[in-house]
Amino acid sequence: MSSGDPEGGRGAVHVVDDDEAVRRSLAMLLRSAGMAVRTHPSALAFLDALPSLGEGDIGCVLTDVRMPGMDGLQMLRQLRAQGFAKPVIVMTAHGDIATAVQAMKAGALDFIEKPFDDEALLAALDAALAAPAPEAPPPAAPPADPAASEAAARIAALSPREREVLELLTAGKPNKVIAHELGISPRTVEVHRARMMERLGARSLAEAVRLALRAEQVAAAPRPPG
Repeated sequence: MSSGDPEGGRGAVHVVDDDEAVRRSLAMLLRSAGMAVRTHPSALAFLDALPSLGEGDIGCVLTDVRMPGMDGLQMLRQLRAQGFAKPVIVMTAHGDIATAVQAMKAGALDFIEKPFDDEALLAALDAALAAPAPEAPPPAAPPADPAASEAAARIAALSPREREVLELLTAGKPNKVIAHELGISPRTVEVHRARMMERLGARSLAEAVRLALRAEQVAAAPRPPG
């Protein structure tokens, strides 16, 4: 495990990945951006190190999903069950939206698709390091916030068919399966998908999925008595 002094008291980014080359390259990238980094070769290694880490030693966790032994999702669920409240970002394979959705519903702050863009990764980590710690482990449907309300408004502006396409995409289904379920052609799915992305202002499917999940927070939040 390698370490560095936390910058500005934000704590270190703890990278959990079984690939040594990935750990090394991420450590170099994050240090070049002024972030303190500690690396762990497995989920169990991080969990074993956790009791010896102080509150200020951890800024956030960046973990791969597919690892031998305990995978990233299992680790995330165990951390949340233990009351671990620091932000967690998961790294998923490109197009593995179903896993990304599972991770966010399990309490991940965000997800990054591999191969990732360096600037997008650093921006996500900056946001995680700046995020206030929740008072309790996040439930499956966290309380609504302004960002969630804005996301809900964007989703509401979609056409019924665009919302159907987004819902099925969020479930991890490819265009051909969506076309079959909706009784339309794959080309028509692509058209609806492009329009949906444009209306949401999303540059990638990952962004569209984040908006959909945040909109769910509003739908799931208890309404005040009135």
